[in-house]
Amino acid sequence: MNILAIESSCDETSAAVITNGKIGSNVVATQLIHAQYGGVVPELASRAHQQHILPVVDKALNDAKVAKKDLDAIAFTRGPGLLGALLVGTSFAKSMALGLNIPLIEINHMQAHVLAHFIDDPKPAFPFLCLTVSGGHTQIVKVSGPLEMEIIGETKDDAVGEAFDKTAKLLDLPYPGGPLIDRHAANGNPLAYPFPLPEMPGLDFSFSGIKTSFLYFLQKQVQLEPEFVAQNLDDICASIQYTLIDILLKKLKKAAREIGIREIAIAGGVSANSGLRRSIKELGEKLDWHVYIPAFEYCTDNAAMIAIAAHYKFLQNDFCDQTVSPMARMEF
Repeated sequence: MNILAIESSCDETSAAVITNGKIGSNVVATQLIHAQYGGVVPELASRAHQQHILPVVDKALNDAKVAKKDLDAIAFTRGPGLLGALLVGTSFAKSMALGLNIPLIEINHMQAHVLAHFIDDPKPAFPFLCLTVSGGHTQIVKVSGPLEMEIIGETKDDAVGEAFDKTAKLLDLPYPGGPLIDRHAANGNPLAYPFPLPEMPGLDFSFSGIKTSFLYFLQKQVQLEPEFVAQNLDDICASIQYTLIDILLKKLKKAAREIGIREIAIAGGVSANSGLRRSIKELGEKLDWHVYIPAFEYCTDNAAMIAIAAHYKFLQNDFCDQTVSPMARMEF
């Protein structure tokens, strides 16, 4: 069973091939042009996808040593994501499937992030909780099976990845700022500058308040000391990162306690953050959790996670037809 998978939800053009549940290739073309604009420009992302998709798919097939005629299905990210970017991947997948007369498999991008844990060993046992964190989403998901997922908590405003990027922008760090905050935080004191934690009921999150608090904090400090940011950058980054991670793990701890699950995973682009990876391991040891963290290459957007999700859908004959269209806002 050979499946070609395509991911084009944002600014990464990626293709992967999976054979009988084993990833044979995973090719990613990163779009560097957005750095000069301080964020992803949707129109430029769409054009770059058009340029990259053919060579990326060709390399994925060659790396996996799988010919087009041997493909059994083509999977693609239907959403959520940037509509123009999704349109490129969806149109390519539909055209190729039509030409080869093979079925199509639509994939929810966020569900694929969760299933990235099933690419390599060790794999979490069902049911497990997955903290899914990215630039556009922050969710706690109860996973009862490969295709059985339920959101039990989510952000009511901004995602944690956006909070990282916005605070980095306030510090005049270049895009993407999240990884740079992580890098500076490694050399700083996480308790140097305390920030207030939001009070949200249940298992839901909020990150808009912490961004506002951080803005006012910087304005006040810079007014008193113009070189404050430059002289204290490591401590500032360590403090804001500590606060954001604390918000995430407090809710995850509450969810695990309320539901009675000790199989805990993280997924999504922010799961590449070294502070979060370290903190969840430490919390897991303290609370006797079984913690699962994906390899770095499967944290950020990639087609291997689309491929593993497609593998499980293929086993259940869960296909879509040629009338399918991308969805920028796709329900989980």
